[in-house]
Amino acid sequence: MTSKERISNILMRKKADRIGIFEHFWVDTQKDYVEKGKIAEGENLEEHFNLDINLNWNFNMVLDQDYQNETIREDEETITMKDGNGALLRRHKYHDTTPEHIDFSIKEREDWEKIKEKLLQDPEKRINFEGYRSAKAEAALNKRFFAWSGVNVFECIHPICGHENMLAGMALDPDWITEMSQTYAELTIKLQEILFEREGYPDGVWYYEDLGFKEKVFMSPNMYRDLIFPGHKYTFDFAHKKGLPVIMHSCGFVEPLLPGMIEAGIDCLQVIEIKAGMDLLRIYNQFGDKISLMGGIDVRALYTNDKKIIDKELESKIPIVKQGFGYIAHSDHSIPKTVDYEIFRYYIDRALELGAY
Repeated sequence: MTSKERISNILMRKKADRIGIFEHFWVDTQKDYVEKGKIAEGENLEEHFNLDINLNWNFNMVLDQDYQNETIREDEETITMKDGNGALLRRHKYHDTTPEHIDFSIKEREDWEKIKEKLLQDPEKRINFEGYRSAKAEAALNKRFFAWSGVNVFECIHPICGHENMLAGMALDPDWITEMSQTYAELTIKLQEILFEREGYPDGVWYYEDLGFKEKVFMSPNMYRDLIFPGHKYTFDFAHKKGLPVIMHSCGFVEPLLPGMIEAGIDCLQVIEIKAGMDLLRIYNQFGDKISLMGGIDVRALYTNDKKIIDKELESKIPIVKQGFGYIAHSDHSIPKTVDYEIFRYYIDRALELGAY
């Protein structure tokens, strides 16, 4: 089977020749592999490791898309910048991390009302048509499953107001959150309609939407259904009407929200973060007949660089979750540079060996 055929079948839980394989890498991992002569500068990692999926992120959802990030302060290890969302964020200079949230210019409904029209201006300017066209052609050439990728409503909202203001708004001014969610959902679909009409449809859509953290969700299931579910349903329904499966990435502990996410229309859950409290086998037993799964391989086992530990991790999971043809192997986050190149190769080979049908 080609990668496109394989992943298409897996997302529908239909018969395949083997499990799927995909992965994300931190930027400094690729740099490290380049510096050690393992891969070439600028080499496509999906092609190098023969992964099954190509993603293309091509929408700019920043509030002020013309704003040039402004450096506010800088020290030896960090840099603090103000971005086009009016957010003040501090990042490490030398390795990838989630930025520290310092301040936001949008904290409540009144701030949103002043700026929301700017979000809707010049929609075509937000789309990287050439990037999508090129990625789509490359995926087709290599017969890989090609997915449009981008953020959904929760991941659109919190960058402009911060998690604290957003979650407080859910409790104190839910109509404000509902309005932002619907605005971003409608903008996302408008941009997809423009892009897909002009450049053709992908094989599926991939939404990033981090709805939890360590052992907790950001909201109750009822709050999810009232405030976030409508935006998810709106965007997922559009994909399904076009015959496109929906993959939802969500870091953190999101298990309590899964029934609602499934009702909204996800076809596959990714990344199933073990260190946050998720459990691949438990999720499979509860929901494996309803959705496909991608991830749930504890990346901490990989960065031991110990083949016996990796074998134990894979052997305890893959023979079980491959049943029903609905599993794609992936770490439970992204591959750090502490994972040796040869060990990553071993992980792929062993996973595919265990995942053959």
